[in-house]
Amino acid sequence: MSFLNILIIDDEANIRKTLTIFMESRGHKVSTASSVRSAMEAAASQRFDLALVDLRLGTESGLDLIPAMAKSFPWMKLVVITAYATVETAVEAMKRGATDYITKPFDFNRLDHLIAQLASFCEMEKRLMPSPTRREKPSGELEIESREPAMQRALALARQVASSEAVVLIRGMSGTGKTVLARSMHLMSKRAKGPFGVISCPTLSKDLLESELFGHVKGAFTGALRDNPGRVSACEGGTLFFDEIGDLPLAIQPKLLRFIQEREYERVGDQHTRKADVRIIAATNTDLEQAVKEGRFREDLYYRLNVVPIELPSLAERPGDIEQLASRLLAYFNAENHKAIQGFTDDVLGIFRSYAWPGNIRELRNVIERAVILCNTSQIDADLLPESMGSKKSALRLGDPVTLDRIEEQHIRKVLAETSSLQDAATILGIDQATLWRKRKQLGIR
Repeated sequence: MSFLNILIIDDEANIRKTLTIFMESRGHKVSTASSVRSAMEAAASQRFDLALVDLRLGTESGLDLIPAMAKSFPWMKLVVITAYATVETAVEAMKRGATDYITKPFDFNRLDHLIAQLASFCEMEKRLMPSPTRREKPSGELEIESREPAMQRALALARQVASSEAVVLIRGMSGTGKTVLARSMHLMSKRAKGPFGVISCPTLSKDLLESELFGHVKGAFTGALRDNPGRVSACEGGTLFFDEIGDLPLAIQPKLLRFIQEREYERVGDQHTRKADVRIIAATNTDLEQAVKEGRFREDLYYRLNVVPIELPSLAERPGDIEQLASRLLAYFNAENHKAIQGFTDDVLGIFRSYAWPGNIRELRNVIERAVILCNTSQIDADLLPESMGSKKSALRLGDPVTLDRIEEQHIRKVLAETSSLQDAATILGIDQATLWRKRKQLGIR
């Protein structure tokens, strides 16, 4: 049986505690809520497989909550909790979208059987109907699209040369998406059904890089216990991508030049000349012209690589794309972390647009992944962004020369960030939920 992420919605603390202990003893992950509002907030902050909903939530009706949750979170199974006297109401709840119901006092054998059935059903659904928000690419890579003219020109050139056999040199700062573009070009080419291999030039020494690229025979050097065909051979009929080729050791550059020109090479420790049908795409974030002047990069190899140069702009040069990229990454990390965060506050979007993004798309990806993991509300607020982005106010201390309003705002923000529901936050602050809701609105806390 697979384990579920379960939300228990009941206004009685003892019921919440009893069900939590029971579910956690079966290995399930449990969160709780005691009102309609806290239930909707909890369900918006992360992805639940199942919600147990009491039909009486103080002065509120769980019956009204059922259709709202069924509409907003269609993947979530809803099981009604009801007393014997209100079974008819439970049937009505099922008409409104509930999956099943259980009665008070609980028959834990019945409850155990019901949860096992739902767990099996959820597991089957995940196999047969993957979440529409989950990306097919396991790394969370983005499709290449843009509203910005500079990026559109780069993409148009990439599409134009993708079907050719020309060597392409993709240039741009680190994190701008050079690997993603190279992979997209491979998929648009006649070689799409062939392999796509990546050689990361900065990560390997000269000897290891040569062996990784061209392969070696058994006994060619210490540790060569068996033949290694190499990446060139493995990419036969496909594309070989050289990431950060500006860091390619000088001693290997003539061998790569020969392979690009003649498609011939020898494995390390072997005199037999081999041929391979492989297309070359390279990328760099360094100034290759300067490297040629300084003698760190061969001029003939540079000209052989620079047949079709494509320049990728930095993320800061693509302000019109940032919100769309952020939304796609949010959808991906929502699915990865079983959450249902709905978006970003206006403050966050403003920070995104004005920030310099020195790490480009890679930095944006890391910022959103971190925020999704830490977020327990329906939107990502500025408090969840790194301090390096200038998103956080300096911490205040009692006695600082500031107004009481500033102290109160910071305290409320901190409590909200560290609690899972408005009710819990209100309890800690010593105020009711209506007062907390009003203060959040006054202070602009989303």
